[in-house]
Amino acid sequence: MNDSKERIWKKIALFYALTMLFSGVFDAFILVAGKMDAGNLLYVTGGMWSPALSAFATKRFFRENVRELPWHWGRSRYAWLGYLIPIGYALPVYIIVWLTGLGGFASADFVRRTAEQFGWSRFPPNLALGLFILLTATFGLVGKMSRALGEEIGWRGFLVPELAKVVGFPGVGLISGLMWALYHYPILLFADYNAGTPALYGLTCFTIMVVADSFILAWLVLRAGSLWPAAIFHASHNLFIQNILTPLTTDTGPTKYIIDEFGIGLVITIAVGAIIVWNKRAELPILGAWDKSSAAKAS
Repeated sequence: MNDSKERIWKKIALFYALTMLFSGVFDAFILVAGKMDAGNLLYVTGGMWSPALSAFATKRFFRENVRELPWHWGRSRYAWLGYLIPIGYALPVYIIVWLTGLGGFASADFVRRTAEQFGWSRFPPNLALGLFILLTATFGLVGKMSRALGEEIGWRGFLVPELAKVVGFPGVGLISGLMWALYHYPILLFADYNAGTPALYGLTCFTIMVVADSFILAWLVLRAGSLWPAAIFHASHNLFIQNILTPLTTDTGPTKYIIDEFGIGLVITIAVGAIIVWNKRAELPILGAWDKSSAAKAS
């Protein structure tokens, strides 16, 4: 379907309004509870699936088929990139923090608690730690993927291809990134999502990080012609930062200002990643005409 620009912007506006409405309901439950893990993470799951539900509803409203979304798998290379890129930009930050004393690594108390949680109290500490990292980095992706997919169906499966029809790559990355960042603000400012930095500092770092990530994610989706690399990327990002690297790190004072999604470290490394994909934007299908045929060629 050759949409007019006006129709495309109307679809984008409806999608975003519905996303903020649906996610706002779940955000309200989180804010009342005051913590992200309230409701056995069902509130978080609902909020993260709001973009997908909004994409489906928008498609329905405009009499379009949800099968038009980039569901096909594409080349496995891009799925692997989705898994590995977050490790590539997160691990150097934490290694520098551990080596310089800006944060501690795997305190004895953390190893003991982890061993008890997994039933490994009789295992040597290094073995317990290694098994924790291995199992979390592999099977842990399943749970993260189940929630990340909901966001990526909406943000990168629907929004990015629609934006690519009306703006260039800079606009796709910037607009989708700012929309994605704003969607997180209620729980970032009023719940316990922030890892402990001052609100303005954390909000600034998080926003820049998300916008930079959005350039990488947009490049992945447009290059692969598939939403799956973005879903894997999102799941990998959350998994390694939230469940492995940050838990492994002991706060020594300045630590929280450098690590996690609210520190300056990821802002720098993800910005480098955004610059790399910016320099590779010529590899993308012609923006403004991104459709199923160009996606097929890219894959």
